[in-house]
Amino acid sequence: MVIKTDIVILGSGAGALQTARILAEKYQVHIITKSDVTNGSSYKAQGGIAAVTGKEDGTSLHMQDTLHAGVFHHDEENVKKLVEEGRNTIQQLIGQHFPVDRAPDGSISLGLEGAHSKPRIIHSGGDATGRHLVNYLLDSLPKRVKIHDHELAYQLLINENGECIGVKTKSREGNATYLASYVIVATGGAGALYEYTSNCPDSFGDGIALAYLAGAEITDMEFVQFHPSLIYVDGKTHGLVSEAVRGAGGLFADEEGNRIMKGVHPLEDLAPRHITAYEIYKHRAKGHEVYIDISKIKDFEDKFPTITSICKEHGIDLSKKRIPIAPGSHFLMGGIISDAYGRTSIPRLFAVGETACTGVHGANRLASNSLLECVTFGKLMAEHLLQYGSSQKNFTIREAGHKSSKLPPLMPPCLLQKEMFAKAGIVREKEGLAELLKKLPTYEDVSNLDLDALDRETIEQLFMHITASLIVHGALLREESRGSHIRKDFPSTVDEWQHKWIIFKQGKHDVRDGLYEQNQIARNAETVLQ
Repeated sequence: MVIKTDIVILGSGAGALQTARILAEKYQVHIITKSDVTNGSSYKAQGGIAAVTGKEDGTSLHMQDTLHAGVFHHDEENVKKLVEEGRNTIQQLIGQHFPVDRAPDGSISLGLEGAHSKPRIIHSGGDATGRHLVNYLLDSLPKRVKIHDHELAYQLLINENGECIGVKTKSREGNATYLASYVIVATGGAGALYEYTSNCPDSFGDGIALAYLAGAEITDMEFVQFHPSLIYVDGKTHGLVSEAVRGAGGLFADEEGNRIMKGVHPLEDLAPRHITAYEIYKHRAKGHEVYIDISKIKDFEDKFPTITSICKEHGIDLSKKRIPIAPGSHFLMGGIISDAYGRTSIPRLFAVGETACTGVHGANRLASNSLLECVTFGKLMAEHLLQYGSSQKNFTIREAGHKSSKLPPLMPPCLLQKEMFAKAGIVREKEGLAELLKKLPTYEDVSNLDLDALDRETIEQLFMHITASLIVHGALLREESRGSHIRKDFPSTVDEWQHKWIIFKQGKHDVRDGLYEQNQIARNAETVLQ
């Protein structure tokens, strides 16, 4: 089956939906998602949206908080655009009746989260902001947007001019080919590569693997954020305890009630995530249990209904005023190199949200900047395409070389997840990383595979290994500790690595002083203005 349309969006989270509803003013849009439309990190997001709305706050403060949390490994122009355009985007959403939580006097209720200098977190439905935002965006979609669920995208199509012209997919009904003037990747992160994660169990970094196989530039894969407080019962994690709980007075404590973060960092329990996650990791490594003490939070169950529900489902007695936790993978700062308008190194291939790397999150994302990124850069990208987009004239697919049917050795998913957590998790070192990298396929192993002949389960397993190899390789190359990337054998932050990006493209890597090639944005500008 061949479907020809204007724009294809891969993924169904906040970035995809925000983009689609704006693009539909002019274009026919097809959204392709491999699971249910509400099965994603956006929908599960308990935290809110960080945006400047308070009188005592300012975009310069929000920008500084973002830079400090990410250890100044950023593209500062894009950070500035995120916080300034983000403020306008959120005000516009509220003006368009997106429901936000309000104080008794009618003002917007603003929460405080880790590494924020001011209360600026907007919530909707308490700790269910993601669900409310996704439902709001779904309800806002025009009829020109068609959603295809339970359909896996497995190969991007490139024409003779090196432009992206479509995608191949697999579903229960069979294979399909979509041809489009633009393809937008919004498939989210890769948290499910790890044994413990807050992400959906099928968040394998598919979009990153797709783009890498197509020849796009990928970067910052070594920077994986581990959330300090995933609910932990019987050796398994079950969702997370939002940072908003600590903003409301929750404290990290051990089994005897001793405070873990006291004296460790000036912000103590509201320190950046890489610091709190590392401290909890060290405590657990010594044999201690770790909890969030909620004894100082009044009406906890009313304020945090989602967390309360998860706790009760898994037999946690909240009358004891503590929730057992462990750290787990939460957010990928790296991904497909993109600018604030979504343009990648491949003309007509765009990316947005967690699957993209615009340099706004640095080495460690500031809490609640993720949903802000989705709705803000999704809006900027859509408006850019509405103004400058052009129809593709050449749908001749570039001839591929010899296709191989020889699949490289792949670990079972559960074994890969354990290996990733043990050797490329919160703390890494050369020996473990090098050992794991040898078990993962090389670009040469996967670049010429005949994906048409593989079933969906095998393709997802393959994508897991491709994305994992990029994370492990990046972590091995960056010989320092910075933000979420902690090397036991290189424990210091090294000045020479400041503003250095490890770029992967077609099996090769390069260490670059800037996020973008000088000609990348110019080349994309020429493409859309043709």
